[in-house]
Amino acid sequence: MPMNDDRVKLPINANPVDVHDPLRFNQGGQADPYSFARDTMQNGAAEAAVYNSKKLEDAVHEMGLQLKHHEEHIIFLKAQKNRLDNSILDMHVALGKYQTASESGSENEELSHVQSEEETLGNIFLHEKSAAGIWYELKRHHGTQASHLPLMKDVVGIVAMLGSVDDDNLSRLLSDYLGLETMLAIVCKTCDGMKALETYDEKGHINKSLGLHGLGASIGKPLDGRFLVICLEKLRPYAKDFIADDPQRRLDILNPRLPNGDSPPGFLGFAVNMVNIDSVNLYCATSIGYGLRETLFYNLFSHLHVYKTREDMLRALPCIRHGAISLDGGMIKHSGVFSLGKREINVKFPKSSRRSNLPQNYSETEREIKEMKWKKERTVEDMQREQVLLERARFNFDLKKQEYMKFLAQSSTHATQSLKQEGEHIA
Repeated sequence: MPMNDDRVKLPINANPVDVHDPLRFNQGGQADPYSFARDTMQNGAAEAAVYNSKKLEDAVHEMGLQLKHHEEHIIFLKAQKNRLDNSILDMHVALGKYQTASESGSENEELSHVQSEEETLGNIFLHEKSAAGIWYELKRHHGTQASHLPLMKDVVGIVAMLGSVDDDNLSRLLSDYLGLETMLAIVCKTCDGMKALETYDEKGHINKSLGLHGLGASIGKPLDGRFLVICLEKLRPYAKDFIADDPQRRLDILNPRLPNGDSPPGFLGFAVNMVNIDSVNLYCATSIGYGLRETLFYNLFSHLHVYKTREDMLRALPCIRHGAISLDGGMIKHSGVFSLGKREINVKFPKSSRRSNLPQNYSETEREIKEMKWKKERTVEDMQREQVLLERARFNFDLKKQEYMKFLAQSSTHATQSLKQEGEHIA
């Protein structure tokens, strides 16, 4: 009789032990710790490979999106620049028609204006060793290319040449009030432009081989002594309103009042509004859109009053806080400080060209052109910055893509080697 066997018998179609079984068995039925350790390591390596592959793939995708964003932004900026170029061209054509029609009627005024400018320039050149004289010497020799030179690209001009006045007498008075040093001051847009004019060595001494000092030495006119530089971006601009519909954008300043509430007799206006500014500098003289009137001339003149006579000026003393001048030569520098005697000044503001025959919207069109040119400059700067970001994004994308492809190749090689080792072990 056969003996009863209570052991559980495995079915014939039982599945083989997979890699997740706690132990593998060798041909003798014994547990194979080598196979168990190897399989565990292979499973961990596979999971790590999948995780790293996903991480690299996501990084490549994210960098690709950034690359596409920069490319689209550059396309947008280029289109915007082209639109501005077309608009500027159309407006220049319109202005050209106005100028042709008005040339015959304003020849005398234009000639007077040009002669006055030449006179002012000639008087600046008399101060040949001044910073202003040296700067204009450079501009005269380099012509239209001067504005592209590192030393000059940020310079707006010299105070005396940045405004004009309708009346010669008033021009002399305003120039006398500011003084020669201020009239010859160089006006820069930014601090970087100011730093380019004068550099220093490690001990803080002026490096006379660079900047205006180097230029003066190179033309035999060494610059000596101090000179003023006015930095527009560091000036606090006039923050209130402009006079409505005024093509010269004069400041809307409240007229002075005597203690009894009356306007002072003989008051003609504020000096800051009596300087005419050309259309080039009337708008957007600074990088953030301020013009010369609300920056430079407001800081130079503030609320300086202009009166008809000394007697009118003296009667208005109770309402004078920031100085006053009169057309007959009276001058109050500021409250309580009077300037007496006669003083001649040869560097004065040029006489204005009124261009009375031009239509009312001429100045508005000039303003729009200036504003569009300013926007175009900002757009070009944005394009340049975006191009740098695009190149950087493209470099990072290519680098990460190479890293991803290299990882995939290594993973494939490692998987092939593992399968080969597995086959050899089984054999």
